[in-house]
Amino acid sequence: MTESPTVDTRTRLLNAAADLIAESPGEDFSLRAVCDLVGVKMPTLYHFFGSKQGLIDAVITRGFDMYLGEKSAMESSEDPIHDLRRGWDAHVEFGLRNPGFYTLMYGKVRPGHSPADQSRPSEILRALTAEAAAQGRLVVDSRQAAAHILATNVGLTLRLIVLGHDDQELSAEIREGVLASITGTSVGESKEERLGHSVIEYAVAHPEVLGAAETQLLVQWTRRLSEHAEGSDRTTR
Repeated sequence: MTESPTVDTRTRLLNAAADLIAESPGEDFSLRAVCDLVGVKMPTLYHFFGSKQGLIDAVITRGFDMYLGEKSAMESSEDPIHDLRRGWDAHVEFGLRNPGFYTLMYGKVRPGHSPADQSRPSEILRALTAEAAAQGRLVVDSRQAAAHILATNVGLTLRLIVLGHDDQELSAEIREGVLASITGTSVGESKEERLGHSVIEYAVAHPEVLGAAETQLLVQWTRRLSEHAEGSDRTTR
């Protein structure tokens, strides 16, 4: 009969710790303050978490559980580049909605150490970049591509948390810049170049439309035409 109140008290302690962290990202917080917010004594906190580090680890784990729960609810589009784009936006959105959890998940830095739970979403990210690489859509190693995305995505999200507001335009610009760097496209390319890349992207993502051999030919022909057009432009300048 006491299970529900017990679970609720533990959750309230986790939420209180996350709220205190959100108020001062990167700063230390008091266990006494956590207990005061929930209205319990220190022994109750130690009963659930054992120590301050135990509380911090529990907040981090719960944050990643929440984050991965949202990601698992997202259906695959069958296009890894598109899913990388959607994953970026979901990452930023989660951080801004849950700054207390997020600043512990990614902002509490200790040299040479990262929370074990960080590997869970990183595996999902690496699976997407590996799929994109297998389709011939990356110009860098798939693990390097994942590292570029994660480092930039985390840095942007922490910056927006510090600023205290969302900036979707900035997020989109940085996102597209990172995707351009790992796919070999250009952010400032012309309308015709964007169309060519879009055709290639769609064809490679859906090889069943043209067939595997025909898709590879399309990619080769489109790139050859693009290279010829670039050469022609240089000679006329």
